[in-house]
Amino acid sequence: MSNTIKFFFSYLFFSIGFIVNAQNVLKEFPVFNSSERITYKAAYNWGFLWIKAGHVEFNISETKYKNQDVYHFYCFGRSLPSYDWIFKVRDSFQSYTSKENFHPLYYTRNTFENGYKVQNSFEFDYGKNLIYSKTQNTYRGYKADTLEFRNKIYDVVSGVYLVRNLDFSKYQINDIIPIKMIIDNEIFNLYIRYLGRETIKTYDKRIFKTIKISALLIEGTIFKGGEDLLVWISDDLNRVPVLVEAKILVGSVKAMLDSTVNLKYPLNSELK
Repeated sequence: MSNTIKFFFSYLFFSIGFIVNAQNVLKEFPVFNSSERITYKAAYNWGFLWIKAGHVEFNISETKYKNQDVYHFYCFGRSLPSYDWIFKVRDSFQSYTSKENFHPLYYTRNTFENGYKVQNSFEFDYGKNLIYSKTQNTYRGYKADTLEFRNKIYDVVSGVYLVRNLDFSKYQINDIIPIKMIIDNEIFNLYIRYLGRETIKTYDKRIFKTIKISALLIEGTIFKGGEDLLVWISDDLNRVPVLVEAKILVGSVKAMLDSTVNLKYPLNSELK
């Protein structure tokens, strides 16, 4: 049985990051407080069973990076103790970004997934349009590289926070929003699709008014490729992802909103 946390990070982090112009973000930018914390329950679907398998948390703080005031986005996930014997996971992702536009300045990934380890770091040089990367994993040794990029680019964490600030009223249903993202030392041009507004009931019977989007996934060992990722974002000023679902090669996975701390606005998209 594959690990839910691994899949959750793969589809939520690796698939949401995009190019936006100033006119496409909400006037309330940013839509979060610098002390916000959001947690999720992750579950794996195998046949007719939904199995609770993990916990995911997103945190924000303010700090300095090279004497610049920045946001520090810190995200981590872990398998539940009852699931560790099947597939133990301890994953962490961090991104230090500009406060003005979320452009990433420095990004790290440190993951342990049932014995498979990955360590990545990316340093962004916007004066030269270069990314200085350091990568290694269980199967590949240490590699230092330099990548060129054009236009705006995001890592997998800064992209998650940027999507929350997008003004979807600028788009029509089925409009495509282009994506440029660096993932494991490669730069990908992907996209997300705006699918309109929808009222949903979550696994724990909470009801939300939401904005629905899909994302193009990268074909590989986990995904079939195509728009098999769906995200429902709270239709209020917080723009919190409420539910995330994705089809994988075997079964499907979902992440469900569990708790929120220090939201900037009332979560008034939840219907009582």
